[in-house]
Amino acid sequence: MIIQHQSHDIETATGTMRTSVYRPQADGKFPAIIFYSEIFQQTAPIARSAALLAGHGFVVLVPEVFHELNPLGTVLAYDDEGKDKGNADKWAKPLESHDSDTQALIDFAQTQDYCTGSVGAMGVCIGGHLAYRAALNPAIKAAFCLYATDIHSDTLPAATGNNSFERMADIQGEIHFIWGKQDPHVPQEGRNKIYQQAVATNINYQWQEVNAQHAFMRDEGARYDPALAIAMYQQAVALFSRILYT
Repeated sequence: MIIQHQSHDIETATGTMRTSVYRPQADGKFPAIIFYSEIFQQTAPIARSAALLAGHGFVVLVPEVFHELNPLGTVLAYDDEGKDKGNADKWAKPLESHDSDTQALIDFAQTQDYCTGSVGAMGVCIGGHLAYRAALNPAIKAAFCLYATDIHSDTLPAATGNNSFERMADIQGEIHFIWGKQDPHVPQEGRNKIYQQAVATNINYQWQEVNAQHAFMRDEGARYDPALAIAMYQQAVALFSRILYT
């Protein structure tokens, strides 16, 4: 499908959040996917991923995940300076603020005349965690989480009793976990911890570990695996088509 792209400034509980909207050019109503970026916000690889998903018949919302901590439109570089700033932002923003961002995005999607009202979530790296976190909201019907960091380690700020790992049982939709076996950010011990919790809580999940490094979806840099990335997009589209179009 041919797509179009707009930018919207959405008001949240913690300030204005610039959000890119990628959607089919054709008339009609389409389900929405909130696509959460890495710590670098909407880089060129993230924009290309969002466009690819939109071309399969979805409204894809890409929020600036650290909008409170940066000027609107900030994109961090894939270098040490950008990594340090992004990590500092990650550790500074409470998960509760991400939750209110997610609710604002859901409200936005459900009031647009080009959306059906069905919403899913997808993300990479910290965005994988945020897609998982979004799935705690009952409005999120499906989530596709790629190499989600910090779930196992409980390192992101949150109120007592509100960290992401311990709230797994609140997930009502279907969630897919994708991990790289060679990812140092989520080692085997951490993956085992998350897997055991998924089994114990009896959520509706699928689990996949692949031979890949962290950020294997990012189409810039030495860790990119194009064949594997295509397979992941196909799986994500299949999930969202099955769940969000019903």
